[in-house]
Amino acid sequence: MLKEFQEFISRGNVMDLAVGVIIGAAFSKIVDSVVNDLIMPIVGLAGQRDFSNYFLPLSSNVTATSLAAARDQGPVIAYGNFATVLLNFLILAWIVFMMVKGVNNVRRRLEKQKPAPAPAEAPEDVKLLTEIRDLLSTPSRAK
Repeated sequence: MLKEFQEFISRGNVMDLAVGVIIGAAFSKIVDSVVNDLIMPIVGLAGQRDFSNYFLPLSSNVTATSLAAARDQGPVIAYGNFATVLLNFLILAWIVFMMVKGVNNVRRRLEKQKPAPAPAEAPEDVKLLTEIRDLLSTPSRAK
């Protein structure tokens, strides 16, 4: 069982996936910071400074002005927090799209630079049949 686990973990795909997950987690923090620290304050200038604190109370018991306190008082729809998470996703999706597009462009350029593969040599029986055909198609000189 231990040997099977070693074989599984040493496959390239598993290691690539692990690296991707780790980098994705770190990259997610960068995107969160860009959204929360750079973009949302600009968007939030229309009202509150903290856009993630926009919420809609679902009961009359909710009188708080911050999302955390409002959640303690009762049910709320946290549309500001949702907007922040949605913007995080859109920025992350755009960045991933641009990275994939860049990788695809590099691959296409490399494919164009590769020399065309040499045509495969015909099998021996096809060569013999071609020679026979050519011999039969030439007019005979022995007449």
